[in-house]
Amino acid sequence: MEISLLGLALLFALTAALYASVGFGGGSTYIALLALASLDYRALPVLALLCNIIVVTGGTIRFQSRGLIDWPKIWPILLLSVPAAWLGGRMVLEQESFLLLLGLSLAAAGLLLIIEPFIKRAGDSAPAGQWTGHRLFAPATGTGIGFLSGMVGIGGGIFLAPILLLTRWSDSRRIAATASVFILVNSIAGLAGQLMKSGFSSGGEAILAYWPLFLGVLLGGQVGSLLASKALPEIWIRRLTALLILYVAVRILWV
Repeated sequence: MEISLLGLALLFALTAALYASVGFGGGSTYIALLALASLDYRALPVLALLCNIIVVTGGTIRFQSRGLIDWPKIWPILLLSVPAAWLGGRMVLEQESFLLLLGLSLAAAGLLLIIEPFIKRAGDSAPAGQWTGHRLFAPATGTGIGFLSGMVGIGGGIFLAPILLLTRWSDSRRIAATASVFILVNSIAGLAGQLMKSGFSSGGEAILAYWPLFLGVLLGGQVGSLLASKALPEIWIRRLTALLILYVAVRILWV
């Protein structure tokens, strides 16, 4: 599918506005749109992670200012996820392997977007923060999601949040704040790994050529922060983005 750079920038701005309004970065949708545009597969994670960082930085600052980030509680999740995301970014994958992994990841992300409201309702029906599982649960979860995030260019919050909701790790607002921090730090680590490995031959110049995308998500993220989901209910944001992600996943896996 042919999509112009300007068209992509507008779609990225809309995506950033929608995701920022609910506290996420939008990496899964960015990479889905980039895949539809038939870009070099090696560039997809780099561009998606950069856009993630731009959008979620603002969200993380907002959550911190509201006192919703519980640093002592979330550091075990981040402890191994950051080096794992860097290692994932360093992984050199052939195009077929990358597209298979990306397609499966997008399919999982799309399904999670659909079922997360039901998970959230189930979690809200019980006291938050009462889960007392094995102490290795948080590091193991962060490591697995971080590694996958670095490889395919998805920040990982879309996978982490439902797991934390299911385990009643905390209330939904603090889980959103934790997911925002997780996306930010793992996107930075994954991007570092992606940039350090060989294969993206044009380097920085090729990345800068897509500056309209970065401007789009910057502006869209600010708009989303102001809207705070007032323009469109969160459930419809999730459904619409889930449909797009699942459509791209099917296209990637079907070919």
